[in-house]
Formats: sequence, structure tokens, C-alpha cells
Amino acid sequence: MPLTLIPVDRQARIQKLIKEQGIVKVTELSKMLGVTELTIRRDFDKLEKRGVLARTHGGAILRRRVKAESLYAEKNLKHFNEKEKIGIAAGKIVEPGDTLLINTGSTNTQVLRHLSGNNLCVITSNVNALVEIENPAIKVILTGGQFRRESNSLIGDLAHTILKNVCGSKTIIGVDGVSLKFGLTTPVQEEAAVARLMIDQTLGPVIVVADSSKMGVVSNFVTAPIDKVNILITDDKIKPGFKKELEERGIEVIIA
Repeated sequence: MPLTLIPVDRQARIQKLIKEQGIVKVTELSKMLGVTELTIRRDFDKLEKRGVLARTHGGAILRRRVKAESLYAEKNLKHFNEKEKIGIAAGKIVEPGDTLLINTGSTNTQVLRHLSGNNLCVITSNVNALVEIENPAIKVILTGGQFRRESNSLIGDLAHTILKNVCGSKTIIGVDGVSLKFGLTTPVQEEAAVARLMIDQTLGPVIVVADSSKMGVVSNFVTAPIDKVNILITDDKIKPGFKKELEERGIEVIIA
């Protein structure tokens, strides 16, 4: 028989479980905690107001918020090994003849570093492409635009003008947060706009590269809803429940 807990203790238990698993289900919690599904939903309502979780169909997911942008040098050092593996994995699904639209970010810098093969065209807002892509067989086109030192990226109307005149076969998007409810997010509106346009100008798959620390994170500006994503490349620390929920939405999850 499950123990009957008072609301505060029950909500603390739910909070602990969602931090461990990344996602919880109403039916499972109802049986585990010995209360009705309606009671669990009321607990979800209270925890959602406190910013602990975000409601999904039949359950809830962990919600973490990132308000401020970290400096590029700081971001580049965080989870470096995971990002390197993700960059290698992304390079492996690129095909000869691809026109790739690639935005900014420390993970996408690793993608640029590990691109190989001939007859590739890379159109990017990531200034690091100038030093990371050494293969002369890869054509590199910078979007142009205003330079943001904080992220080594190009933003603004000039970048938009270039992107509106291209069609990518694949786009590879780096993000600050991946949320089942709020989608892909970033703390910088101008960078969200560039990434959003890259997604709109892509004929083939939208590939998101993000280490597991980004899962469940929500930042200030939405780049795209989660249903725009075809492939997510991440590391093996992703919560199994979160991975399953992504796959149920038709997203292929590749573990680097």
C-alpha cells in the first residue's frame, strides 16, 4: 500500500521525481502516492505556478529557466566533451551535396570543426566557421549582418536578406533550451530570429544539437515549436523519460 502524504510532502516527492527522471506521468504518480489523478493534476498546477514543471498531455516535464546569456568563452568550456561528441555525430549525417544552414553556438562550432567530405556548402551566422572549416572543398558563406561579440554571431536585417534567398537541404540548430511545451528557446531575440529563418528556409530535416543540460530548459525567446524538429543529437545523460517523450512526437534522438 502506498503511503498517504500531506500535500506539501507529496509535492516535494513529485518535485524530486521529476528532477531525477525529467518527466512524470499522472497515472503512475496516482498509483505510487495513493491519491486520485485529479489530486495529482492539482499538485501539478501548484508546481507549475512555482516554475518547477510544465504540464504535458498525461503528465509533466521538468522546467528550468535561463534568463541571461553566458559569454561565449564560458559556454564553450561547459560540457565540452559532450559537445565535441555531438559535433562528430552531426558530421556523420551530413551527405555529399548538402547545403547546410548552421546558426551560432558553442555546440555548432564543434559541428563546423568536424564537417568533412566534398561538395558541401555551409551558410552560417557563426563567425567561427572562418577558422573551424579548413577543408577547401567546403564552400563557406557567411550570412553577413551585425556582429555580436558575445556569441561570435551575425544578426539583423542583412543576415535575414541572405537567408531569404537560399534553400538549405538540412539545417543544424544550436539552442539554449529544449522544452516539450515551449520548444526551442534562446535568451537573445535577434539570434532566435536568425535560427527561425534558417528553419523556414530548409527543405530537408531540422537537426537540433544540444547537450543533455539543455533538456527541459526554457529561455526568453522561442526559436521554433518542438514539432519543427526532425532529429535531436545529444549525449547519453538525457533522461530516459524525456527521450521517450521526444520519440513519441516523431523526433529521432541520436545519442552521441
